[in-house]
Amino acid sequence: MSIEIETPSHRNSTTRSGALDRVLDGIAELCVWVAGVMLVALIATFGWLVFGRYVLNNTPTWVEQTSLVLVVYITCLGAAAGVRYHSHLNIDFVRESFPPALRALMHHISDLFILIFGGFMAAQGWKLVMTNMERAIPMIGIPESFRAAPLVICGVLIMLFAGADIVQRLLSRNTQRT
Repeated sequence: MSIEIETPSHRNSTTRSGALDRVLDGIAELCVWVAGVMLVALIATFGWLVFGRYVLNNTPTWVEQTSLVLVVYITCLGAAAGVRYHSHLNIDFVRESFPPALRALMHHISDLFILIFGGFMAAQGWKLVMTNMERAIPMIGIPESFRAAPLVICGVLIMLFAGADIVQRLLSRNTQRT
């Protein structure tokens, strides 16, 4: 089974980075699949909570903390894939109303802000990972760093995807001039 996601029109498989596009799209698709599996696990976890509470009359205490960890991973992996597929929050109609030269500049500025945000997210997430290695998450006993690790993963992926978009747009602009 394959997820079909329409790629943005500025990407073109005939450009020099076609292989890179396939790798990055594969990474983004993997993020979506992992997040999907985690979402199923989250639903199953809550199903067990309801069953335990109302049928067995014994509420599992680990469900809340496990669910919080899963939600962070699902959100961060989905956000990274959203950057690759250009489905994150943006207001295209404002940018698209400008002349092509200004529109291209706004694309670069937008990607640059996303790149900087990803770097900030990865750096600050790394600090959280390193400072929380010794603390355990209550009820599940894994290090608190597991909650911050998705910030690092997502930040690195956002930087990778935004940087690739910047390079690709610059390369396509240079090939259009010649």
